[in-house]
Amino acid sequence: MTSLPAAPPGQKKLGLVIDLDTCVGCHACAVNCKEWNTGGHSAPLTDHDPYGDAWGVWFNRVHSFEAGDGAASRTVHFPKSCLHCEQPACVEVCPTGASYKRADDGIVLVNADTCIGCKLCSWACPYGAREYDAVDGVMKKCTLCIDRIYNDKLDEVDRVPACVSTCPVGARHFGDLGDAGSAVSRLVADRGGYDLMPELGYRPVNKYLPPRPAKTAAGATGAPAALEPRAAAGGNKFLAWVDRMLSR
Repeated sequence: MTSLPAAPPGQKKLGLVIDLDTCVGCHACAVNCKEWNTGGHSAPLTDHDPYGDAWGVWFNRVHSFEAGDGAASRTVHFPKSCLHCEQPACVEVCPTGASYKRADDGIVLVNADTCIGCKLCSWACPYGAREYDAVDGVMKKCTLCIDRIYNDKLDEVDRVPACVSTCPVGARHFGDLGDAGSAVSRLVADRGGYDLMPELGYRPVNKYLPPRPAKTAAGATGAPAALEPRAAAGGNKFLAWVDRMLSR
């Protein structure tokens, strides 16, 4: 089985912070991930029967759930991909060393040249983040787009995972979670970010930000509870007429 690299204090831990309060479930992250990685590090990401009972390889999937009861209920959209755990079970069970964790940045990857497609890693992963490519006969997974984040040919603003670059509401954040002073670490601290299923002890690097309480009161948005009455008669009569017509 495969051993893990030593993790000295202050080690870089690249990962994602996903805001469940602002995610709208549009699947743009999943689609752009699919598009980029079809031509990238783990290409090709195969699809089967796209116009029938479609199935294939997706590194990022979005699940939607109804949470709460009555007026307090809401729809929560939950994006899920590899969490790049500090103690990844998928790596430890790999019989060939194909699944491995990089010592310099903590990213978990698969070497397709040595993977035998035994699927032990997918059985060991409690988050369902491993994908078996039936065409290539190997396991594939999220790479945090290492071919983007380390590509000095790209502008620095573009050196982020494809899912982060395409999120229309800014619900996905990327950075070094091993640095307590980084923007993503401060975001986790300020918003009470948490691990997915921490009781399992795998210590995922990726964090989730919880939904904020729903705003139901009239003034919860910062707007006044009621509009001020329009100016008294004697002002601009034309504007008063327009106001009256639009208020009908």
